[in-house]
Amino acid sequence: MAFALASRKAASSVVCAAAKKTKAAKPEKVASKGVEFYGPDRVKWLGPYSAGSTPEYLTGEFPGDYGWDTSGLSADPATFQRYRELELIHARWALLGALGIVTPELLAKNGVSFGEPVWFKAGAQIFQEGGLNYLGNPSLIHAQSIIATLAFQVVVMGLAEGYRVNGGPAGEGLDPLYPGEAFDPLGLADDPDSFAELKVKEIKNGRLAMFSCFGFFVQAIVTGKGPIENLTEHLADPATQNAFSFATKFTPQ
Repeated sequence: MAFALASRKAASSVVCAAAKKTKAAKPEKVASKGVEFYGPDRVKWLGPYSAGSTPEYLTGEFPGDYGWDTSGLSADPATFQRYRELELIHARWALLGALGIVTPELLAKNGVSFGEPVWFKAGAQIFQEGGLNYLGNPSLIHAQSIIATLAFQVVVMGLAEGYRVNGGPAGEGLDPLYPGEAFDPLGLADDPDSFAELKVKEIKNGRLAMFSCFGFFVQAIVTGKGPIENLTEHLADPATQNAFSFATKFTPQ
């Protein structure tokens, strides 16, 4: 009897001690994925060989800073701030532009009717008889005057930029690059760690989109076709339908 009571008491003590230990142990805080893109220990442009190649003024404070500035364009803080704004705004336009360039062609190849799906030919429809119907539907936007269309775009874009930079009906004292509030209806910036990571994703995809748009421009000049048609032809016959076949056409005689 005494042995049983002692054994039961010992077992109870072990269980209580284990429970206290489990309760006292706090779950480890998971580090934000954005940490690897900021600060002195961030990923840099030469990877493990970046030692000594990163300027002192590139501290990893801003998204997309991989420590590369061989031309010293960011040495002056005021110039750096201006270039950051220009890059981000152009990146956002390039993201929209790249999507707008490939989407009509993709839809047209899948049975959706467009007046002209190729991006560099679409705008010319406004000069044809009857003007330009947005998405081929006259009940949406029926543009007939290039001057009126240009004026409307300048006014609307000017107002939007004014609100972005100076505040206004959308909110007072907004950050000119990441205004938030009415400009973030989905609340993507509510969590600071997620927001820091999204900033990096935005600028990385934006830089890729800027290069993509430049490639679309060159393709249009060289081939006279849209990017989806170029891709389709290349996949069908990669040996002859490639950049080298077109490069030979511009060889000096």
